Amino acid sequence: MQQQFLESGTSQLALRVYEPAEPARASVVIGGAMGVRQDYYAPFAEWLSGQGFRVTTFDYRGSGESLPGTPDGSLRGFQADLFDWASDYGAVVASAKAALPQAPLYLLGHSLGAQLPGFLKNQHQVDGLVSIAAGSGYWRDNAPQLKRMVLYFWYLLVPLATRLCGYFPGRRLRKVGDLPAGVMLQWRKWCLSPQYSVGAEGEGARLAYAQARFPVLALSITDDELMTWRGTQNLINLYSGAPRSFERITPDELGVRRVGHFGFFRDQFSQNLWPRTVQILEQMRQTGPAAGVPGTTA
Repeated sequence: MQQQFLESGTSQLALRVYEPAEPARASVVIGGAMGVRQDYYAPFAEWLSGQGFRVTTFDYRGSGESLPGTPDGSLRGFQADLFDWASDYGAVVASAKAALPQAPLYLLGHSLGAQLPGFLKNQHQVDGLVSIAAGSGYWRDNAPQLKRMVLYFWYLLVPLATRLCGYFPGRRLRKVGDLPAGVMLQWRKWCLSPQYSVGAEGEGARLAYAQARFPVLALSITDDELMTWRGTQNLINLYSGAPRSFERITPDELGVRRVGHFGFFRDQFSQNLWPRTVQILEQMRQTGPAAGVPGTTA
């Protein structure tokens, strides 16, 4: 693994690049979930590089190791929103593509990491997206256990804590993690809109998603404690101009009690879910960007 840094706008992003021992058959960029550091994906990224892929992980600006350049790394007053995070994502994609210009490049998007590619300015550099435990964040699409507290979260806790601290102090509150104020407040706007990001941001956002032409395969987890099947469908169908397909994953078929929203990347699934990812990427590589992969079509 190589630690690298990349300039994105006025921020410096922390990247980790996992090079395969043999010439890479493709490049993979892992887009992380909201509030999840790239450390979390390290075991999976290391394993995937062992399967012949060049893998890049990163922290969005103002999170993980991509903290502001202040002595204490404080987020108070730090300017960043979700469009900035999409720009970060795009900068990482461009860097990965430049390193392997002749190889296909795929995104593995966990939750938020499958939402932001709709806003990439360089979608033409992407050959496919594997969406993992992702969906619309609209609160009525949330899983029942999350929906019970979500109105308190969005209407009281988030506005009050963000205003008082100048950022969202998620670590102290044990919710999501520390996030720049602009990111949290824009995410709030998305989650309160029935059409999520497209509803909150308008026609330009709808057109941005519709312009994507890379195939999208969504892996939906049946015991996801945050995301519903309807939410997954609503998100993926925003990519209206792309070939789209879905797969449902159940704990029973894996012989485990639980997978959940975060389980996919745990090494207990290195014998089943992780190899399935390689199969999907290989199918995308063999069929090309227009055909997609087998699955349930939207």
